[in-house]
Amino acid sequence: MKEAFADIIKGVGEDLQRPGLLDTPARAAKAFEFLTNGYSKTVDEVVNDALFPSDCNEIVLVKDIELYSLCEHHLLPFIGKCHVGYLPKGKVLGLSKIARIVDMYARRLQIQEQLTLQIAETVRDVTDAAGVGVIVEAKHMCMMMRGVEKQNSSMKTSAMLGSFRSSDVTRMEFLSLVQN
Repeated sequence: MKEAFADIIKGVGEDLQRPGLLDTPARAAKAFEFLTNGYSKTVDEVVNDALFPSDCNEIVLVKDIELYSLCEHHLLPFIGKCHVGYLPKGKVLGLSKIARIVDMYARRLQIQEQLTLQIAETVRDVTDAAGVGVIVEAKHMCMMMRGVEKQNSSMKTSAMLGSFRSSDVTRMEFLSLVQN
């Protein structure tokens, strides 16, 4: 990867011997490896058996989970927040594990629509929840820095599964909790 970044830097017409660029290919490769470290993780590793018995049968919501991802079309960042809610059926997931699931998928080359669905399906599969709702709000550098250059644009995506899709009451409660 280091050599690939060196080729890119040379390709834009820069001199790799310039003092500021001497170590840039190695730094860029290390940064890119970090930004895509979601590929080296599995759901089982991330969750690490952090499921706990619970009589809770009301919505559990984790709001404002920061996320940083790379658009698979331009390799530019999109940055935002994620809200994850689920309706437990006998067990709850450790709080930090929800954020770790978000990070695992965000740290892959992505489109926001797929990221939202991956998070929802994973929370559903891990918890066997009666329903799951996920909303992702993000700003895309591919839209802000290039192309149409719209600085104030943002994108919202949602995935509603189980009772969050089939019950208007449950969906509205989730949406109300996210907005407050």
